[in-house]
Amino acid sequence: MVRPECSRKSPKTSLLAIYRLLYREYGPQHWWPAETPLEMIIGAILTQSAAWTNVEKAINNLKAGADLSIEGLRSLPHDELARLIYPSGYYNVKARKVNAFVEWLSERYDGDLDRLFVLDTVELRNELLSVHGVGEETADSIILYAAHQPIFVIDAYTRRIITHLGLAPQKDAYAAFQALFMDNLPRDETLFNEYHALLVQHGKAVCRKTPLCTGCCLNRLCPTFTEPSSP
Repeated sequence: MVRPECSRKSPKTSLLAIYRLLYREYGPQHWWPAETPLEMIIGAILTQSAAWTNVEKAINNLKAGADLSIEGLRSLPHDELARLIYPSGYYNVKARKVNAFVEWLSERYDGDLDRLFVLDTVELRNELLSVHGVGEETADSIILYAAHQPIFVIDAYTRRIITHLGLAPQKDAYAAFQALFMDNLPRDETLFNEYHALLVQHGKAVCRKTPLCTGCCLNRLCPTFTEPSSP
């Protein structure tokens, strides 16, 4: 039996091969789908434990029913904000998280994202992680997609795909998965942006909890793939 290519190549070579195959299959993803950095940040908070289609509904509600600005969000009563973001689920909890972010930005950076985004990546990440409701994935999404700094975002789709491909690090931790990409790929914001978005698309379309392996563009790299038996 011929071993999958990922088992015979270096992590760098394997990761680049995965990227090329995903890009060939799905094309550019144009992420993050937002009109402003603030909209992107609100979307990153709302997408926690939510399907993106429901987040889009919540964002559209905010655009229609409020001023989607720092001051506009600060002026919204909690109940009204929760009502507008209802489609994203956990709306009371997420309303508190949105409020926490806009209050923090207002108090610490005078509501100015540009002042926040001049920080280097390490300092910016530490600052974001100090905000209530902002975890590693959300912080890294903000850094990559809103601040346009090169950091690789790790989510459930990425963990699943990389594990199926036999490239998972020994330690099942966010930092270990992130280091796999950061240590083996060029520090390029455009590459990290597109790669993460492609992994999300592949995780939704093919590499699900019950994967649809037949026809998967990564089959030749994947040790978990087996050819379907002939009838």
